[in-house]
Amino acid sequence: MSTPIRTPCTFTFVSAAKKTALTVLSAALLPVLTALPAHADDKPGAEQPQPPASMSTVGGAQLGLPGTQVRLGQGAPVLPKEVSGRSWIVADAESGDVLASHNAHWRLPPASTLKMLFADTVLPRLPKSQVYKVKDSDLAGVGAGSSLVGIKEDHTYSVHDMWLGVFLRSGNDAVHVLSEMNGGWDKTARDMQSHAEELQALDTTVVSPDGYDAKGQVSSAYDLTLIARSGMQKKDFREYSSTATADFPGEKKKGKKRESFQIQNTNRLLTGAYGVEPYKGLAGVKNGNTTHAGATFTGVAQRGDRVLLVTVMNPSANESSAVYKEAARLLDWGFEASGKVTPVGELVPPRSVDTEQGAGPQGKGGSGKSAQGGAGAGDTAVAKDARTRVAASDKGAGGVGTALAITGGVLVVLAAGVLLVNRRWPMPALARRRRRP
Repeated sequence: MSTPIRTPCTFTFVSAAKKTALTVLSAALLPVLTALPAHADDKPGAEQPQPPASMSTVGGAQLGLPGTQVRLGQGAPVLPKEVSGRSWIVADAESGDVLASHNAHWRLPPASTLKMLFADTVLPRLPKSQVYKVKDSDLAGVGAGSSLVGIKEDHTYSVHDMWLGVFLRSGNDAVHVLSEMNGGWDKTARDMQSHAEELQALDTTVVSPDGYDAKGQVSSAYDLTLIARSGMQKKDFREYSSTATADFPGEKKKGKKRESFQIQNTNRLLTGAYGVEPYKGLAGVKNGNTTHAGATFTGVAQRGDRVLLVTVMNPSANESSAVYKEAARLLDWGFEASGKVTPVGELVPPRSVDTEQGAGPQGKGGSGKSAQGGAGAGDTAVAKDARTRVAASDKGAGGVGTALAITGGVLVVLAAGVLLVNRRWPMPALARRRRRP
């Protein structure tokens, strides 16, 4: 039995056909690709793995400590009790302040949240209008049991189509093809590793660009949040990560016109499904799930002028869709706690970004330097692109109602969450930063 997708605070983008938002949102539900897997060590009473006693201190010494880190001020709400993630973080996307964390630098398997790094690395290199005919060899290395969007050999797809497959369906087949277009699987892994180091995501080791379980492949809640913050500087990254539903080219059958089929985002906080309420103001970013990694999720959301990033890795709770529900609880806490807590650390900028002395969140009495030598002013790289501004009439808590045409389709704005995607990035705080010549 299907359950209607309720999206009072999210929006839908259909790439190939003009459809009303209500038609799109009444489509079939997401398949159960992101249900929590069973883990032997997640059974009630089973001994849980413990974080290392010593972890990275990038972003501040307190972030390297095991356990929950928070500094509550007067009137600040207590952290939600129902959060079981092995690692999580809540951060202000604009200032870079880390409001609270739990084992922020614990190196854990990232699952498909690693696709954020893949996209942030490769997306700027391939024009979205470029087309490519898929070869058998392009799909030969796709791992057994991978999530797929349905790419077929000897069929032609645009880069735009394949990015929809990556962001919405977490398609490992699309990642493999785009990697080949980028120069090969191994080269793409090296490119991603280099970009992670540039971002100071130093907990991250890339082995398989699609996030498929691989020996030695790890990241952390801190790193995934840095990566998401970098990705959100890019217009196309924002649009793809906030897309709920799209049309994808189907298989061409002899003598018949090639038709498309509808794909839906597996991010339940964006679309709403299986008992998960769509989160007000959410605008991406990426979810993941493998047997080894468990469930992982990074999201970005806006309420008023506040923009928060949250990452949750491998919750042990038995509740359905725990990773989404725990992320929502942490976002709720973060919005209520903003301005009432002392930051426990910061999101550091990329290595290539110069900063003004004392401008970062640690500038208020702190050095603004990370413990591993990087500048720590807490803002991501300056990005020059900004999405076309649209006129919108804010009618209060109910959201906005605006439509604009992009990449051959129609985007129907349904809620306040779209403000984050449409806002001009880099944000005001980033305008104070300049790259070194």
